[in-house]
Amino acid sequence: MTCRTSSLNWLDVLYNSVRKTPGGVADAAAYLADRRGKSMHPETLRAKLRGLEGESLTIEHAELLTEWMQEKAGGCEYALEWMQALAGQFGMAVDAVPPPPEGGWSDEIGAIQTKLLEITSRVGRLSGTAVEAMSDRRIDSDEAELMVSEARALRTMAHRLERNVARAAAKGRARK
Repeated sequence: MTCRTSSLNWLDVLYNSVRKTPGGVADAAAYLADRRGKSMHPETLRAKLRGLEGESLTIEHAELLTEWMQEKAGGCEYALEWMQALAGQFGMAVDAVPPPPEGGWSDEIGAIQTKLLEITSRVGRLSGTAVEAMSDRRIDSDEAELMVSEARALRTMAHRLERNVARAAAKGRARK
């Protein structure tokens, strides 16, 4: 039996992320047991991740699972998504922003222009996704996932733009 999960619920996001990480729930349970010095059966971890009645996941477990995913091939791409979903449930937003190149860009103005074009492109994708999703006057979980993904990518690009602008301004002040 397949259980339906939501990309807007932090525990569902964490569960799906653990499942798609190489080794899955069984490897994650072994990692938790090794790190905590207490055994945890994979099905116990699965019950906690699914939020079954009487089961709960501590923030310590979530942090350790995040570290475990980040150590696995490809895991860094999605290890933090559960935190974004958790923040969203409380009316907040958090974004993972990739580090800038060492020393910034040689042409910060060019980098700013490129990011502005990327932002414009992302706004178009978000608008297109939203218009299509709302055409039937409702938004299902798959459509919500697409819209949230586009909105997060847009915010991340805006953070990167802000960083470029600050660096460009600092370089401009240094030349005076």
